[in-house]
Amino acid sequence: MGFADKAKDFADEHDKQVDEGIEKAGDQIDDRTGNRHSTQIDKGVDQAQQRTGTGDTQQ
Repeated sequence: MGFADKAKDFADEHDKQVDEGIEKAGDQIDDRTGNRHSTQIDKGVDQAQQRTGTGDTQQ
């Protein structure tokens, strides 16, 4: 099993934690850019959350 497979399995097993991490990263980026790109950052966060894990995404 390669690294990518292990990462995919981790994301599937810990979807809530991965989604929370993505959300926090998006918030940090938003803060550092002075909230100038909030719409684009939120869209990217939503797309990333949809692509990770098999459970529900944070809203």
